[in-house]
Amino acid sequence: MDRRTLIKTGATLAVAQFASPFVTRARADDMVKLGLDNPLTGTYAVNGKNEMIGCQMAIDEINAKGGILGRQATLVVEDSTSGDAGQAVQKARKLIDSDKVDFLLGNVNSALALAMAQVANEKGVLHIVPGGHTDAITGSSCHWNVFRVCNATQMEANAIAGPLVKDYGKKYYYITPDYSFGHTLESGMVKAIAGLGGERVGGDLTPLGTVDFSSYLIKAQATNPDVIVFLVQGDDMLNALKQAVQFGLQNKVHLAGAQQEMEPLEGLPPEARIGTWVFEWYWNQPGVPHVAEFVEATKKRTGRVPTARTWFGYVSAWTCALAAEKAKSLKAVDMAKALQDFQLPPEIALGPNPAVYRAGQNQLLASLFVGNAQAAGSAPDDFVKVSSVVDGAKVAGTVEESGCTMTWPT
Repeated sequence: MDRRTLIKTGATLAVAQFASPFVTRARADDMVKLGLDNPLTGTYAVNGKNEMIGCQMAIDEINAKGGILGRQATLVVEDSTSGDAGQAVQKARKLIDSDKVDFLLGNVNSALALAMAQVANEKGVLHIVPGGHTDAITGSSCHWNVFRVCNATQMEANAIAGPLVKDYGKKYYYITPDYSFGHTLESGMVKAIAGLGGERVGGDLTPLGTVDFSSYLIKAQATNPDVIVFLVQGDDMLNALKQAVQFGLQNKVHLAGAQQEMEPLEGLPPEARIGTWVFEWYWNQPGVPHVAEFVEATKKRTGRVPTARTWFGYVSAWTCALAAEKAKSLKAVDMAKALQDFQLPPEIALGPNPAVYRAGQNQLLASLFVGNAQAAGSAPDDFVKVSSVVDGAKVAGTVEESGCTMTWPT
């Protein structure tokens, strides 16, 4: 190759490299963008990644069916970290202002979800919270444009309190994560159990990311409770239950909690898969339409069964598409109004009870699965023996009790 050919080839490559970002941007601008601001690192990384998998599964299905209002959808992802509200807010603003997303999704961490909701409301963007549970999201801090897939903490507490008091006693010690989710979940548990004659005999607030729970477990045992209630989540739940079993606490008191998930159960040794819990969605639902297909699709993609977090992400992305379809619009107000008392189709709801976004609160009311963790069940990854399925509408209380006063833009 002579020098003239080399210059010509180099010039062609330079033009191609210069032009390609504009080609990509042109295509991206024609797409409907869902912005996911969720933990991909830290205590809740596994939970956040499973929600992301569920979102992408939904988007692939949506695109295969023609997209959103005739346009292909895409997922734009930012790592919020597991506990940095400032980072989550910064990423939310980037997604909205720079990436120009049409929807905002997230967060696993309730405090981060609340902070993101303020940004979404300020910007007038439809915000779907897949898995942040604190009551205020669809309660005292509710917004017209913010919808939640997972349950409020009081709903979880109401679902589990009866079985615990009936079967295990009335004295409760709490190990609680020290942020908004933990605070409201413990408050909800105390309220629900007190209504049945139970009492709080003690408790500790633990920092997010705690590795050594030994001092908390020693204090808990000293109060002689009937039940030690574990409200920590993610890696914290895994560490706490491992250490509880190492101490032999399961032989002295009952271990339980208001929320358990497949993510920590998968990481626990079989002997530590114990206790009574609420599971917000479960993969093993014999006879419920469409669940088996969803399980197989997830296993094909990941090699594992879906978790509640997978389902949260799946529902969140599908909610965006369904809202736009019903509203025939991508305007947030139009879509938010379209979602009032909106019932998810069975192939998205994937549960025995109707799944409905309650009007005036934007809280999804679906099914809660109450049961015991187990070392092994009828199939691989069958870590839960479900004893009852609770209709979310029956444990949600009223909109007035939630504290939500919805104010719509004029």
